Amino acid sequence: MNRSRVMKEINHLLEEYCEDCFLKKHFRKEFSKTYAHHFCIKQCTVGAKIQERGKMLLKTVKG
Repeated sequence: MNRSRVMKEINHLLEEYCEDCFLKKHFRKEFSKTYAHHFCIKQCTVGAKIQERGKMLLKTVKG
């Protein structure tokens, strides 16, 4: 998979799921921006998909 396609997939995930995410807004308001960020990275399924795509980007740079 090429770098451009992976970036498009990441952007799509961010636009589709993250921009208006209720949980992200709630955690930012109730706890903090850092708490919300950690939730997205460690517990959110969309965050896991974004991380997978990020690993693909690293492979395209190295390979």
